[in-house]
Amino acid sequence: MKSAPIKPIVSYELFEKIDIRVGTIKRVEDVQGADKLVRLIVDLGDIQRTILSGIKQERGDPTELEGKQALFVVNLEPRKMMGEFSEGMLFDIGYADGITPVLAVPEKPVPSGARAG
Repeated sequence: MKSAPIKPIVSYELFEKIDIRVGTIKRVEDVQGADKLVRLIVDLGDIQRTILSGIKQERGDPTELEGKQALFVVNLEPRKMMGEFSEGMLFDIGYADGITPVLAVPEKPVPSGARAG
């Protein structure tokens, strides 16, 4: 794989505004009528979020993610997809480079809601 060019430099202050947290995926559910989307019910410590993610075709059984921890961007504006609102974004690795994506995960279990950065 040839690496993509590095994106333009952003200030530390801008980067600091992005809230990336560890979440535990409690449930993975189908989104009615969606070919790619699944609904993730994510435990982020004091809160639970519904996050829609286009990972349905990337995995034989997306429910295998239940119980796993991953990184999520949690301070994006809610985005409406297939008539539902997504309250964040799953942080994965590989999709933008055309390879089968994998989760960005902590190396060992940490409390749900722990912040990255």
